Amino acid sequence: MDFTPTEEQGAAQELAARIFGDLATHERLAAAGTGTDAELWKALCAAGLPGAVEEIGLLGLVLLAEEQGRVTAQVPFAASCVFGLLAIARHGTDEQRERLLPGLRDGTAVATGAFPPVGHVRAGADGLLAGTVEWVPWLRDATHVLVPDQEGTLWLVPTADGSVGGSVGGSGGASAGGSVSVEPVELTAPWAAGRLVLDGARGERIGGSDARGDARADVLEMARVVFAGLQAGVCAGSLARAVAYTSVREQFGRPLSTHQAVQLRAADAHMDTEAIRVTAYEAAWRHDEGLPAAEHALTAAWWASEAGKRVVHAGQHLHGGMGADLDHPVHRHFLWGRQLDAYLGCGTELLAELGDLIANGEAS
Repeated sequence: MDFTPTEEQGAAQELAARIFGDLATHERLAAAGTGTDAELWKALCAAGLPGAVEEIGLLGLVLLAEEQGRVTAQVPFAASCVFGLLAIARHGTDEQRERLLPGLRDGTAVATGAFPPVGHVRAGADGLLAGTVEWVPWLRDATHVLVPDQEGTLWLVPTADGSVGGSVGGSGGASAGGSVSVEPVELTAPWAAGRLVLDGARGERIGGSDARGDARADVLEMARVVFAGLQAGVCAGSLARAVAYTSVREQFGRPLSTHQAVQLRAADAHMDTEAIRVTAYEAAWRHDEGLPAAEHALTAAWWASEAGKRVVHAGQHLHGGMGADLDHPVHRHFLWGRQLDAYLGCGTELLAELGDLIANGEAS
């Protein structure tokens, strides 16, 4: 295994870090409230970062997602890249790739995914979709949502009026093939989420009539790895803020960072963050190499869920009373960390799924 980024991956990560760092400042995030930063999204797309994901692979996307999480940048970058670009590039037909990928590359189209629920949406014999997914991240920004039906087949559904900077409001509307309702939902983290209600909506079957049955599993695997990478960045950002704060905040005439209890708490948080990062890197590397990675994606998701919440709690705790201030930057990391914990699934659920893989002899 070699997790050393390629020259292209390293260059993309450096560019992403610069753009996120320059634009996703505390002041801009505070001004955005629960909305998405349209200017930041335009800057990322103008730099060609979404389109670069096809070249730098899943490990490259994990590196970029890490930079997004480091500053809790409010854009649908990770979601659109994994549920749009990579999903269509890997599983779409030649015609679908030619038609859909250009918009996803330049940001004029934004995708998200109604994952991981299966069975919440049903496809009838006529191909029309019906069902409800209670919350979908970044749905209010999306022009398309990737939805698995009861059989695990993937459908791409156009939303009513999604676009970054022009989110859907009210109770939604109708797409070109049926009724699609997008109702705004506020989550723990400001992810422009929505409740998706399909009532006879006509979706587009990804892969056409020759769609592979493992497409949903592959996209879910990629999503778990990418959002684990996002959590690694969230944790790294939270810990960096805690280190900076305790280095200047004094108690009994010396910085808090010189106290052994503070050092041990920070050290534990650092080890947890590194565990999230290395498991996400390993799963992404294996996926890019064409090796079995389902159990590794579950392992990364488990670390991101279980260790992630420990780290963001530690980051807030090490800020003392300041950590309870809802307007303090570290509180945003706390909200993102807890939201990612909920999105990836609780640790016991992930361990149960991993155990089933091992018991059934499907683990690599």
